[in-house]
Amino acid sequence: MTYEHHGDLIGNGSEMTRLRDEIDHLAQSDAKILITGESGVGKELVARRVYRSSRRSHGPFVAVNCAGIPETLLESELFGHVKGSFTGAYRDRPGQFEVADQGTVFLDEVGEMTPRMQGLLLRFLETGELQKVGMHQATRPVDVRVVSATNRSLSDMVTQGTFREDLFYRLNVIRIDVPPLRQRTEDLPQLIDYFFRRFTENSNARARAMDPEVTRILVKYPWPGNVRELENAIEHLVATARNDVIQVDDVPLSIRTSRSVSIRPKRERRRTVADDLYEQVVEKQECFWTSVYPMYMQRDITRSNVRDLVRRVLKEARGNYKIVTRLFNLQPDEYKKLLNFLRTHDCLVPFKEYR
Repeated sequence: MTYEHHGDLIGNGSEMTRLRDEIDHLAQSDAKILITGESGVGKELVARRVYRSSRRSHGPFVAVNCAGIPETLLESELFGHVKGSFTGAYRDRPGQFEVADQGTVFLDEVGEMTPRMQGLLLRFLETGELQKVGMHQATRPVDVRVVSATNRSLSDMVTQGTFREDLFYRLNVIRIDVPPLRQRTEDLPQLIDYFFRRFTENSNARARAMDPEVTRILVKYPWPGNVRELENAIEHLVATARNDVIQVDDVPLSIRTSRSVSIRPKRERRRTVADDLYEQVVEKQECFWTSVYPMYMQRDITRSNVRDLVRRVLKEARGNYKIVTRLFNLQPDEYKKLLNFLRTHDCLVPFKEYR
């Protein structure tokens, strides 16, 4: 399995043994590595194993989630910025490539990078030189090993024109494919035991054991969400157990009644910037003018992010911008002000398609 335990990866099945041996062998070179696999299989844990097994284990290991950071912030996160380069840049700040000099940088979900960021990354990989945001020339070269990961097919993205072919070849020097959990069922009992002990030790949980029939049910389940789903399921069972021993009735019905036939899971939708904005204004009920507006004006989010937010809220409001105004936590008399802002910045979405 691809889960860490005292600095190693859990599981003694043939797939896990093969994967461990492959990682330890490939880590000895300094070549770039691309890790592929479905969401939840533990790609970052594989990257950490590569780092620990390499000659760079004495240096830093820095992980960056390329899907969770807007483009304007991702550039600064990777390359750094100088004081005054944008609003809020009150001091010089090193980027993660500079921080990880002599070590390893792990770029998670590299397929989510925008075309512009792909170009900046390609230039760095070719030269090793950093050009911080706000600087007009590159600084000294840095020496880092780049390990990247994706749950998407970068080769398909190259064909579709959404990922640079030259960058793909730069990243895909060595490829490690991490099998999904449903293909490594021999490791499931050991992983179930690990998570159970982890969530019961030093806790106030009532559960202290698991009925063997529960383990059998968990082993038969195909786990479309892979290790992450299994971990969450065990934590749920421990937290909600009514007795000292977890019984079959404690297992969610969706797991108990699932067929053991492995089915290919639907691709997990990546959380977007619009999801975070929606959570702020709709779920946390923050005012649009004090939450979204400042980020847009400071270029922390893009026009496309705002438009995606409007599209999502407009769908919920069934095409009624007056309801959108209310969901944005604005006063009724701010309706026209909101429309004017959206129209001026090309964020106004046609309402008819949502009615």
